[in-house]
Amino acid sequence: MTASFQIGHLQVGLNEPLFVIVGPCVIESRDLCLQIAEALLDIQQRTGVGVVFKASFDKANRSSIHSFRGPGLDKGLAILDEVRSQTGLPVLTDVHEPAQAKVAGEVVDCLQIPAFLCRQTDLLVSCGQTQKPVNIKKGQFLSPQEMKNCVEKVRSTGNSKILLTERGTFFGYNRNVNDMTAIPLMQQFGCPVVFDATHSTQRPGGLGTASAGMPDMAPILARAAIAAGANALFIETHPKPQAALSDAACMLPLNEIESLVTICRRIHQLIRNP
Repeated sequence: MTASFQIGHLQVGLNEPLFVIVGPCVIESRDLCLQIAEALLDIQQRTGVGVVFKASFDKANRSSIHSFRGPGLDKGLAILDEVRSQTGLPVLTDVHEPAQAKVAGEVVDCLQIPAFLCRQTDLLVSCGQTQKPVNIKKGQFLSPQEMKNCVEKVRSTGNSKILLTERGTFFGYNRNVNDMTAIPLMQQFGCPVVFDATHSTQRPGGLGTASAGMPDMAPILARAAIAAGANALFIETHPKPQAALSDAACMLPLNEIESLVTICRRIHQLIRNP
């Protein structure tokens, strides 16, 4: 089963052009989201690469109880709705509980299952039932082959609009490692595969009360993933990553996104038209 479908106005699939899912880790404020989204809209227009804006209304898996989580469901969805109406960009957000899926699905263009929740049957089914595209992030504890079960849970609802995101696998303590063969292995399920360039550099819990990261490695991994056949990139970005309220240690600066997208587009075109 080979899926080609739309996220908002954007056509995505195994044989479609490269696109990127980009935005801040968490919704910090309305103004920041609009600032980033407008910059991404300009990047889309200059590079010709489709953009899906992402931001989370809640980060339910922070390292510390004291960490910032976001504005919550109602306020967060209102901001995402405004981002979409003002920029025309499709929007994506995480959901953590089955009851959130229907509410979020009425606003956003794509629902995302966080990696640690990728096996939660009720969550996968509730997202599938919205008939919105669903991006399932591969758990750091799963092999690529095991993601077939996650796909089948969503497909059981009659929804085949599924993306799978590779974001690294646990290797020892505070370390994620990428196996690029995960990309073609998961594509065998008929789903476009997204590569999460920034979370792949994450060192979970590496700072004690927060995750560490190696953002300078993200462009290298992104280029390698596109060369390995990935259909899209997932990148978290912020105008000032060091001041970000979540994942500050692994986000890319907003002013570096265009150059990375440009070179990845060239690689994507080259491997499909050698």
